Amino acid sequence: MCFLIVENVNILQPQKSEVDEAMEKKPGLLVVANSGREHGVKDDEISVISSVGRKKLYKSRNSRKQSARREWHSDITFEPIPSNYTLLRLTELPQAGGDTLWASGYEVYDRISEPYQKFLESLTATYAQPEFNEIAKRNNFHIHVGPRGAPENVGEALIAEHPVIRTNPVTGWKSVIAVGSHVQKVNGVSEEESRHLLDWFVTLIVENHDLQVRNRWLTPNDLAIWDNRSVYHAATWDYDGLGPRTGHRAVGLGERPYLDPKSIGRREALAKDPSTKCNKEEMHCEVLAWPDRLVPCVSSIWAFFIGQKDHQDKQNITTTYICLCSSIDIRP
Repeated sequence: MCFLIVENVNILQPQKSEVDEAMEKKPGLLVVANSGREHGVKDDEISVISSVGRKKLYKSRNSRKQSARREWHSDITFEPIPSNYTLLRLTELPQAGGDTLWASGYEVYDRISEPYQKFLESLTATYAQPEFNEIAKRNNFHIHVGPRGAPENVGEALIAEHPVIRTNPVTGWKSVIAVGSHVQKVNGVSEEESRHLLDWFVTLIVENHDLQVRNRWLTPNDLAIWDNRSVYHAATWDYDGLGPRTGHRAVGLGERPYLDPKSIGRREALAKDPSTKCNKEEMHCEVLAWPDRLVPCVSSIWAFFIGQKDHQDKQNITTTYICLCSSIDIRP
């Protein structure tokens, strides 16, 4: 593992010049229609991650003690224009538990044999989330049917068709994205073949700890940022009776997923990159230079974790952050 320390930057209270610069760029956020929910907030671009609300809305999931593999997913892939980055800040933590895990879609792709990679690159999948509509109807709130961050993201049906393998536009690396609960089926194959492929993708994650990162949230307001285009994540629901877990999430507006036939896998890219020293067999890479900007860094690593470095400094706890990442997934 490696650590990047960022000092003298207060992300919770940014300077006016920083806010003005961000507003000029207008990257856009996906609308999640959270204001209509019992535990929501007024801003429809902000999701409240609430263990209390989850128990009420997702009653069928509360007893999944032996099927945590179902938690793996990437955010909002059921939209025609899905999310790029997710920012998650937890404001209330249980006494113990509630960890978040991330896994590398780059590495899942690289662990597949080349002939099978070519086969998967020829496929598309249907990404859908009808359960959200059912939950909304049962609990008397509505899915936002107007544009949800992009003109293409409209209507009540949360459904889209995307490739099984996509190219991350920041790094140019290939990643498997057809993972998790937002993927309904692989198109053009039988139902049994589709189920096999989707189960196999998740199996590649859960049976390989060395493509995962796990974070134990330490203090309220710790923050994590990751790139949904090449990263999956899963929450750990192991804190029943230990207090609530609450947070706020925003997701950026990305682009329509695509596969660039000229793009390559992460391992191949790192092996060719003169700024890294790679053992091609073991894929342990020593990073010789850090990126100057955050976006390339986040797109190249599993997750970008920001937490207080010194928890004893109560007067100045927001000025130093530690960014947790994986040394085999950094691209300078």
